[in-house]
Amino acid sequence: MDMLSKVGTVATEQPKFQKAYQISQSIKSFVYQKLFDQGWLLYIIGFFLGRAIILSSLSPFALAFLAATIITRKQSAFAVFLFLSLGAVSINLNQAIYIVSAGIILMFFYKLFLTKMAKLTGPMIAATLISSVIGRGLYYLQQGNMVMYDSAILAVEAVLSAFLIMIFLHSFPYLSNKRPTVKVKVEELICLVILTTAVLTGFVGITVSGIGLEQVGSKYFILLSAFIAGATVGSAIGVIVGLMLSLVSTFHLYQVSLLALAGLLGGLLKVTNKYGVVLGMFVATVLIGLYQVDLLSFEQLLIESAVAAMVFILTPKKVIKQIATFIPGTEEEKEAQEQYVKKVRNATAERVERFSEMFQALSHSFAFYDLEQKNLESTSEVDEYLSRVTEKTCQTCLKKHNCWVNNFDRTYSVLQNTIQSIEDHDTSELNFNVGKLKNFCIKQDQMVDQMRYELSFYQANKRLKQQVKESRKFVSEQLNGVSEVMNNFAKEIMKERQEHDWHEEEIKQMIQQLNLSLDRLELYSIDQGNVDIEMTLHFTDYRGEGEKLIAPMLSELFDESIIIESEDPADQTSGYRTFNFSSIKRYQLTTGVAHAAKNGNFLSGDSYIMLELGKSRYAVAISDGMGNGERAYLESSETLKLLKQILQSGINERVAIQSINSILSLRTSDEIYATLDLAIIDLQEPRANFLKIGASISYIIRAGGVYPVEGSNVPIGILDEFDVDPVNESLKDGDILVMVSDGVLETTRIEENREVWLKRKLREMQTDDPQEIADLILEEVVRSNHGKVIDDMTVLVTRVEKSKPKWASFAYSYSV
Repeated sequence: MDMLSKVGTVATEQPKFQKAYQISQSIKSFVYQKLFDQGWLLYIIGFFLGRAIILSSLSPFALAFLAATIITRKQSAFAVFLFLSLGAVSINLNQAIYIVSAGIILMFFYKLFLTKMAKLTGPMIAATLISSVIGRGLYYLQQGNMVMYDSAILAVEAVLSAFLIMIFLHSFPYLSNKRPTVKVKVEELICLVILTTAVLTGFVGITVSGIGLEQVGSKYFILLSAFIAGATVGSAIGVIVGLMLSLVSTFHLYQVSLLALAGLLGGLLKVTNKYGVVLGMFVATVLIGLYQVDLLSFEQLLIESAVAAMVFILTPKKVIKQIATFIPGTEEEKEAQEQYVKKVRNATAERVERFSEMFQALSHSFAFYDLEQKNLESTSEVDEYLSRVTEKTCQTCLKKHNCWVNNFDRTYSVLQNTIQSIEDHDTSELNFNVGKLKNFCIKQDQMVDQMRYELSFYQANKRLKQQVKESRKFVSEQLNGVSEVMNNFAKEIMKERQEHDWHEEEIKQMIQQLNLSLDRLELYSIDQGNVDIEMTLHFTDYRGEGEKLIAPMLSELFDESIIIESEDPADQTSGYRTFNFSSIKRYQLTTGVAHAAKNGNFLSGDSYIMLELGKSRYAVAISDGMGNGERAYLESSETLKLLKQILQSGINERVAIQSINSILSLRTSDEIYATLDLAIIDLQEPRANFLKIGASISYIIRAGGVYPVEGSNVPIGILDEFDVDPVNESLKDGDILVMVSDGVLETTRIEENREVWLKRKLREMQTDDPQEIADLILEEVVRSNHGKVIDDMTVLVTRVEKSKPKWASFAYSYSV
């Protein structure tokens, strides 16, 4: 029974909390609707601006606020005018006369002259200026004693009213429920502060139990500003608010120093919590109260500060944090920006992944279609071929029923074998099948003739289907390659900055020992061989410390060679400089090339590229087009152009070559083909991946020995489909790769084997400079032909050697 009562208690309590939450949400929604949607916030601000008077008689805020309301929310303008008038009436009759008369004149100006204008701001400023002059002038005429001072006041008030319109227009977007989602600009923040201080001046004269509401409101505003934005902004806003209150009455002149000091001390103590900010304000209050003890009531100052502090402490943290996200420079604003960037990054990565999955699905669909159709194509093609043959022969034959109904298997088998023998040009097999055909067919000669006639159509159909199949396979491979690239890109996007506290402290102490000023440090990656560090330092006179000191010390810290990948700015000798430090490539390349066109022509059928792929991969390639001259040049250059574009996109080299072959074989019916000799070199391992498509043998020179590298694939563009067989070779420091086009070996006039001759020449080389090796080989070939260039020739030489940074000659020791 007790258990049931407990269950019943829990079940009944939950709806109570839910009901309370619903009530609070409905109250919140009601307040938001009244304040923002129905415009009651504007009405309340209008009431207090109608009360706001500075310098004893100036009231520029009311008319400017009415003009800004007409420009932005004209449907609320009349209600705002009424509340401005009510606020003015609560002050005195003179204020009411000015506000009512100037407001009516402004609204008449708008109705008569400005309603149909597209751009309203400029004309409204002029109308406000004139309305203020007329409204204040009518008041002075009614008094009957207008002097020079009154004229000056009239002019100043009119100019201030016109100027304040622009300030209020910048503030109006934040007075509605549809506030901008972007952060507040500094100009807009200043305008909001001026509007708030103007409203605070409207509180002057309103007291509760002897406590002035403008005093409580100003101190609360300073507490909020100091807690959100810190000492600098808090003290600045304190000066602005204090100055505005002092314009109401010289008695409030002490507010400038009090509020500025409260903002400064409160901002300095914001790192603790709300109570630290409150403590700072109380310290400022005590100091100013003791200094002004003859003019002020110290007890009243403390009471006003206590009320403001209580309201500040009761303000929900959620509200304060929401306000802080709009203020430039605050931690909350930075966090909001980071969250926004992270959200955009995640959305982008997710979208890229969806595209990757889509391309992968499309690739699979093409591959599945080919697999599904593979078993049906052969039978369907033969059936189609036989249907055309039998249409001209068996359809009119008297033995049709006997052959195709009673003995279908026998007839189909014999005709199928006959077709195969005709297609294979096998005469003996054909005679054998024709002999079988005579046993039951009375039109065997006509049948064979019709088969031969339809054979060309049959073969053309097969070629067409094969080409479509190759096209499908090409599209499938391309889609799969694009999917892989996009998937890798999505993973790169999702890489976040990694936290490495220990290494950060090490680097900071290291920089401190060098007496350098570190402004910012970011460690994106500290993986072996993939270090990525960014730091910003300040130099009064930069003399290469980044390369000479910081890079060696980072190398010692991470136990690998670190270099400056980029430096910004690179042309200044002082100020802030940002460095990007990264792992050096373990190996580096030096290349040399020598080439000559047939008979000294301008265009060579050979083309070559040397291409950097990412941070640690390098591609060198030679392509030889068919024949010589412009046509061959276009073939080879187009092949390498396609190769460059596909490799730079991130697609695997095997897929790249198969794609190029498909493109060249499908784009035209002409005989266009080119050889391709490609080496992808990994500078971290190091190793080379050779892909030879109809290319000549390449060689690796290593420690006095010469090792050949060869492949057996036919040139690109000849076959619709071929497999690329890569050759993987490990490399060592000092290895030299020699790649030549077929013109070098095929035109050499010597008695011995040309490949053996080239191998011997490479072994006898007295230099390891790539350019010199390339020049010497080409010179030997030309000399063997008595100075003639019989064919297009290209020699591409690449030397692999360990990387050595400029500072490798010394080490810098430091202690942490």
